[in-house]
Amino acid sequence: MGVDYYKVLQVDKGARDDDLKKAYRKLAMKWHPDKNPTNKKEAEAKFKQISEAYEVLSDPQKRAIYDQYGEEGLKGQVPPPGAGGPGGATFFQTGEGPNVFRFNPRDANDIFAEFFGSSSPFGGMGGIGMRGGSRSFGGMFGDDIFGSFGEGRPMSQGPRKALPIENKLPCSLEELYKGTTKKMKISREIADASGKTMPVEEILSIEIKPGWKKGTKITFPEKGNEQPGMIPADLVFVIDEKPHSTFTRDGNDLVVTQKIVLAEALTGYTVHLTTLDGRNLTIPINNVIHPSYEEVLPREGMPIPKEPSRRGNLRIKFNIKFPSRLTAEQKAGIKKLLGP
Repeated sequence: MGVDYYKVLQVDKGARDDDLKKAYRKLAMKWHPDKNPTNKKEAEAKFKQISEAYEVLSDPQKRAIYDQYGEEGLKGQVPPPGAGGPGGATFFQTGEGPNVFRFNPRDANDIFAEFFGSSSPFGGMGGIGMRGGSRSFGGMFGDDIFGSFGEGRPMSQGPRKALPIENKLPCSLEELYKGTTKKMKISREIADASGKTMPVEEILSIEIKPGWKKGTKITFPEKGNEQPGMIPADLVFVIDEKPHSTFTRDGNDLVVTQKIVLAEALTGYTVHLTTLDGRNLTIPINNVIHPSYEEVLPREGMPIPKEPSRRGNLRIKFNIKFPSRLTAEQKAGIKKLLGP
């Protein structure tokens, strides 16, 4: 069955939501890495496992899958009655199988912050608003800290917004060169007027602009799961560049390396390239190509997003293969041709 989440949280299988919250608060504070500087590695592992156990057991769908299939089933490919989790949304690129459940645990610090208003309450926070007053927690350790929070009492008035959920969006250099539109199907939970949740599916259209770089973020506001007393999280897709067989990217420039032999470096070489938009380039090089030589083609690089009419450069570098040995006759011939 793998990890016993009930044992991790020290609760029985009939534990209710309040029981789970009490257990999580106590154990999370006990094993927070900032409170255990002398055995931080062990504390980090236990803190992560405690958070994962709470995330699973506090969500009815995940808990039902875990109770039936265990940890392996939860983290494998078991089709549940609905997808999603307490803070986020299950999503997949269209065509990848809409009914496959994939459980990816949330960051332990995010769960902790939802309870205590900070991912690290053991210093550096100053005062925390408490119903018009403030309370300092610098250096205050031990279970008595839970009394100051009450049983699930919110840290501030009004609903809090769940932390953003970031997911990588892999794109090829061709897609980032020309621009494209990706369709993503998400499955999330929405709440009706009575607070009851139900799963819904939605197609998100993500327009990739020409020239976008790795790390560019596209945000869909409040597309996470709806929960009582919480504003849904924003879904954030982060551009990631797939490796390319020919080109690498350096800012707005494209870089390609050609392998040539010494004779070509000395006597001339013609580069043949197919660009990211399918054009064939022929670039004759009549200069002597030395190891640090670089041929630069202006405006053949990546588009510049804020200035679509401009582009970076294409830089051609060379890897010169030198002969492993020369005969005496070859050496004499080279000296005769290249000597003073």
